[in-house]
Amino acid sequence: MNQAEQALISFLLPEGILDYFEILKVEKESKELQIYLEEKNIAPSGYQITELESKGFLPEVAIQDFPIRGQKVALRIRRRRWTVKKTGNIISRDWDLVRKGARMTTEFGLFLKGIFG
Repeated sequence: MNQAEQALISFLLPEGILDYFEILKVEKESKELQIYLEEKNIAPSGYQITELESKGFLPEVAIQDFPIRGQKVALRIRRRRWTVKKTGNIISRDWDLVRKGARMTTEFGLFLKGIFG
């Protein structure tokens, strides 16, 4: 992906999401865009990647985001999980992507709260 495409996509998705997720595919179903994102194999804060072993993904979640050109947008997110080699503990990165009590991004939830109170 060239720099212009990367910049454009970064404006359409929640800020900073492309630092930790890669886009797998985008599908249009009726009046909704499904954007499939998968967490990159980057160690969570406090760990070195050499201390961890990737153990697949947590179940996919769908989160509503800002509409794009009249299309509803659902981010289909697969978060990674790791095993700490020394202890055998399973860990995952702590994300503040979802607005508490809703299935939408925090950013979108705050936007709607500002409009509707």
